[in-house]
Amino acid sequence: MTRTHKRPVLPRFAFVAVTVLVTTNLYGTTVAAADDGPSVPPGTEATASAPVELDPNDPDLKLPDGATLAEPKVLDIKTVVEDQSGDERREDTNSKVTFALQAEVLFGKDSAKLSAQAKSRIATIAEEIKTQNATRIRVFGFTDNLGSSAHGDVLSRRRANAVHGVLEQELNDSDITYEVRGYGEQYPIADNSTEAGRKKNRRVEISFPRTES
Repeated sequence: MTRTHKRPVLPRFAFVAVTVLVTTNLYGTTVAAADDGPSVPPGTEATASAPVELDPNDPDLKLPDGATLAEPKVLDIKTVVEDQSGDERREDTNSKVTFALQAEVLFGKDSAKLSAQAKSRIATIAEEIKTQNATRIRVFGFTDNLGSSAHGDVLSRRRANAVHGVLEQELNDSDITYEVRGYGEQYPIADNSTEAGRKKNRRVEISFPRTES
């Protein structure tokens, strides 16, 4: 797979925050140990339940005759913080935290070997995991659509394994369950027809549940 990579840079400031409301679809999921088959697409795990049960027959609702209430939907507040270069992105919702690091931040070209700087950044994420007391961690690798799909699958899995290895060493907790997968070119978050988009798609995501309040 041929890609053009820029020198890794990890800015520590100039962040832009965006808060949006999104409607979360409720899907079931099964957390599995690290294996080679896909389970569910990233971000589709179950989230918070509806906060209030509504009685469609309550007269105070004043529905027209014959009308019924639709099923309740849960609005999940999502906060997105991305550094100015776009190399690093953090998403917070009511239920989970997701860090997305572009491949150039972590690895050399077509490589799954982590730099010392990358290991330090992953160690910082490990501290956040400790703060949230998370015991289920997902590490997903992704590539762009250049080169063969098979090569992208292998490379993204190797990169996810490398990040998982650092997290496991930093956390050193036998109670933590990891799900480690390489999705290759599946689930792009940007347009693969441009280099800027492909750069965003070459990434490793680390996600874990937030502490329940």
